[in-house]
Amino acid sequence: MNDLVSIITPNFNCSQYIEQTIQSVLNQTYTNWEWIIVDDYSTDNSVELIKKYTDPRIKLICLTINQGAAIARNFAIENAKGRYLTFIDSDDLWLPNFLEETISFLSTNHAEFVFTSYKRVDEKLNPLLRDFIGPDLVDYNRLLYNCPILLSSTVYDTKRIGKVICPVVDKREDYAMFLELLKKIPLAYRIKKSLVIYRIRKGSYSRNKFMMGVKQFYVYYNYLNLNLAKSLFYTFSWVLNGVFKYVR
Repeated sequence: MNDLVSIITPNFNCSQYIEQTIQSVLNQTYTNWEWIIVDDYSTDNSVELIKKYTDPRIKLICLTINQGAAIARNFAIENAKGRYLTFIDSDDLWLPNFLEETISFLSTNHAEFVFTSYKRVDEKLNPLLRDFIGPDLVDYNRLLYNCPILLSSTVYDTKRIGKVICPVVDKREDYAMFLELLKKIPLAYRIKKSLVIYRIRKGSYSRNKFMMGVKQFYVYYNYLNLNLAKSLFYTFSWVLNGVFKYVR
């Protein structure tokens, strides 16, 4: 169990958190990885901070215009050389055994796609909500109702699936990518242990359930081409589950 893992991170103006994210990756007990960070034309000093780290496994790509998280991730995916693909956002953290336990799970269980439970904290890493523990298994139909998968907690096997790019779907590119993955394979498997720290930031777009609900509707109606009734039904289910997701 020593296959190369490609880690994918888009960065945009995340100087406040990026060094903590970098340290969490450097602390991984599984060490055979490459990390492709794509800076999406940041205007803060986050690129300068990233360049401080001289570990040859860290590869920085700087875009010359801002193109959004999906396109930034796709630049990294195209350049990735690892058998396994995983993602960490530039304000999230991994516990030291994240890669070791997820890669071991995929290898031992001959699985293609795994995700973990995760801790939910505020900007200063203080506990905010109880750990989020999703269902044991998620298939395509289950994913239509809501998304219990956090992008920073996922790993998939490109040898068994191939590379899956991030669809350019405004604010819902990770969800659309999970749908594409689960069109190709029957199940995503959950590791119950919380191996990721998800930072919930005040004022973030994802916390605005009305605006995110509109974006979610567009996924169903425009991206998946579901009819109006089904799109509204699944959007309502997504909103309802989203409310319960953030109840302590």
